[in-house]
Amino acid sequence: MSGALGGGEAVQLPARAPAAVNPPDGPLLSIVIPAFGEAGNLFPLYEEIRESVADLPAWELIIVDDGSPDGTWAEVQALNARDARVRGLRLSRNFGHQYALFAGLGAARGQAVVTMDADLQHPPAVIALLLAEWRKGSKIVHTLRIDQQGISWPKKLSSALFYRVFSFLSGVDLSAGMADFRLLDRQVVQELLRFQEDGLFLRGLVQWVGFPSARVPFQCRERLANHSKYGLRRMLRLAGAGITSFSVIPLRLGILLGLVTSLFAFYQLGEALYVHYFTGRTLPGWTSTFGVMTLLFGVMFILMGILGEYLGRILLEVRGRPRFIVADAVGETIPDGHPPVDVRGAGR
Repeated sequence: MSGALGGGEAVQLPARAPAAVNPPDGPLLSIVIPAFGEAGNLFPLYEEIRESVADLPAWELIIVDDGSPDGTWAEVQALNARDARVRGLRLSRNFGHQYALFAGLGAARGQAVVTMDADLQHPPAVIALLLAEWRKGSKIVHTLRIDQQGISWPKKLSSALFYRVFSFLSGVDLSAGMADFRLLDRQVVQELLRFQEDGLFLRGLVQWVGFPSARVPFQCRERLANHSKYGLRRMLRLAGAGITSFSVIPLRLGILLGLVTSLFAFYQLGEALYVHYFTGRTLPGWTSTFGVMTLLFGVMFILMGILGEYLGRILLEVRGRPRFIVADAVGETIPDGHPPVDVRGAGR
């Protein structure tokens, strides 16, 4: 069997070695990696992961191809042919980073599950530190990113602002530098898989479920190949989904904003009546009237936009569509895009 590893030419791959097969009851560690257009990064990433977990008795690597337009899936197949501990899912299209992560969590069998990106900005060597904290009793081990030099100040500012706003609106404490590089205990994974909501924001959900946690700082590295897939538009979409899925405070802020502007409008009306009946002076008219009308209509459209966003989320929920569709898989049974049914909630 041949495959294209590391983005180079096709090479002859050795047969699977029996020692590379995990025990039937599942491995100690699962590593879940969503990948979109990461063909040039997967083989070097696999090599680093294999070295970093060489002392573990059993582990597995699950790569979720999120509808990549390049040769990412061919790389996953080639890695699986080389090492049976590498398993892969290929989604039918690009469903997004969070859904690819969730698909990987559903396929993971390890007692501990590490999620990380495919671009090598998350160093595999940190996995040993995450496992050490897990063995001490932490069910969740977060990482805190220390950015490399050269990160632009607008990106730093927008990141810090988002975490502050999200924490304020949702009541869930997220620190700047938290990302989707973390370790989750099997119990935490099982609880996360019960969530049936659309618009997944795993960073918030992991904090919301609770459980004892620890934090491990790491130095963020440069991307090995290609470029970041998270542009401004996708970052704003993720931020909006995270805030609206966790909080109704924007609706309540809309009520407060409507109250304040209504008081202002009533003040303007009272002033107009006073001037008309007690001073006899003619109102300037157009300026104040136009200003008040513009303000009120602006506030109204803001409130309508907020309501529309929440109504849109309700529509997505009631449709009940699967959150992802798996088109192909290597090394495992194709999972369902729906979360597992919580039988304990039946009849509630």
